[in-house]
Amino acid sequence: MSTLPACPQCQSEFTYEDGNQLVCPECGHEWSAQATPAAEQARVWRDASGNVLQDGDTVTVIKDLKLKGGGGVVKMGTKVKNIRLVEGDHDIDCKIDGFGSMGLKTEFVRKA
Repeated sequence: MSTLPACPQCQSEFTYEDGNQLVCPECGHEWSAQATPAAEQARVWRDASGNVLQDGDTVTVIKDLKLKGGGGVVKMGTKVKNIRLVEGDHDIDCKIDGFGSMGLKTEFVRKA
């Protein structure tokens, strides 16, 4: 089993050393072997105003958001309670009354 870290871009386990560099054969990303792994750096999520968000916070939607699939619109000013922060395209997993579970982007919310 390899002791090399996974690729910070695609999380591939098949990284290899090339001199002082680490290389991912799947996505072609190269990074320094001495660099601090991205997994050790704590990710900080910020809302549209720059406030730091944490799991369990309450946020307010700052613009009307159309739902994919013709499910309606989440109106500006809608409060979303007990958010969960996740990695990915949409940073927030939550439940909105009347709409159910969905993902939101931090750029469209403000901490309440």
